[in-house]
Amino acid sequence: MGGKIGDLEAEKHVRYILSVEKRRDDFESVVTEHLRMNGAYWGLTALDLLGKLEVVDQDEVVSWIMECQHESGGFGGNVGHDPHVVHTLSAVQVLALFDKLNVLDADKVSNCILGYITGLQNEDGSFSGDSWGEIDTRFTYIAICCLSILQCLGKINVEKAVNYVVSCKNVDGGFGCTPGAESHAGQIFCCVGALALMGSLHHVDKDLLGWWLCERQVKSGGLNGRPEKLPDVCYSWWVLSSLIMIDRAHWIDKNKLIKFIIDCQDRENGGISDRPDDAVDVFHTYFGVAGLSLLEYPGVKPIDPAYALPVDVVNRIFFSRR
Repeated sequence: MGGKIGDLEAEKHVRYILSVEKRRDDFESVVTEHLRMNGAYWGLTALDLLGKLEVVDQDEVVSWIMECQHESGGFGGNVGHDPHVVHTLSAVQVLALFDKLNVLDADKVSNCILGYITGLQNEDGSFSGDSWGEIDTRFTYIAICCLSILQCLGKINVEKAVNYVVSCKNVDGGFGCTPGAESHAGQIFCCVGALALMGSLHHVDKDLLGWWLCERQVKSGGLNGRPEKLPDVCYSWWVLSSLIMIDRAHWIDKNKLIKFIIDCQDRENGGISDRPDDAVDVFHTYFGVAGLSLLEYPGVKPIDPAYALPVDVVNRIFFSRR
């Protein structure tokens, strides 16, 4: 794949990610306090993909994660915050990065988290995000991914979950957040990812969906999430991972996408933005690095398109003796 290792400012991105955690009192940190668990997943996974996870004090991170677990079994976005399935998956993913899923093995903890997730499945097979009941195919993917990592997918009604996702499929081949909702690349990733993890990709019209997804590439080489929208680095993940799962990634110009991601770097201070010359953040830094990983960029570890974790981490979960 095109691109020299020197084009990616890997060391500066590592320093940027580490600096984000230190700036706890600035405005950006305060207003995103409720998302810290997700931020930890984004930043730490990016570090792992760049081969630098060892620079982090994993015991400190694991201890903080467990402090974020609610008595219901779910995890909050930070200590003392309400639990949500989104933060619960991020917690499980970070524990997987550090090979610390064993902290969830205790019967009390294990039954607690499993009970929390399985309790969010509704009668129609959909999943709510938390006790307040919002339904979205994002939450279906998140619950399925979390249970799959914990090797407990059989704890839910998989057939109903598959049928609900299929009910969200549109005539353009895409998927929405609920039945009848507009197709969107982020939701497509969630639905295709969920179906992949449940062994049900045969429900996807791969050519039709592949055409919709490859149409997301614009002249700059970047990808957008819907027709007539601006490109955004984060769709380097949502669109490309979906194309890989349905074996249609060769339908886009990968070299132009690499150039778009590289152009979104802050070459002085590190970090990646949504578009060239915009402000960087850890969210887009992670998705930029993850996109380059999917594009087999030199020096970046491979990532699994369904689990959104490094391939070596996924292999360790499923192929090493526990």
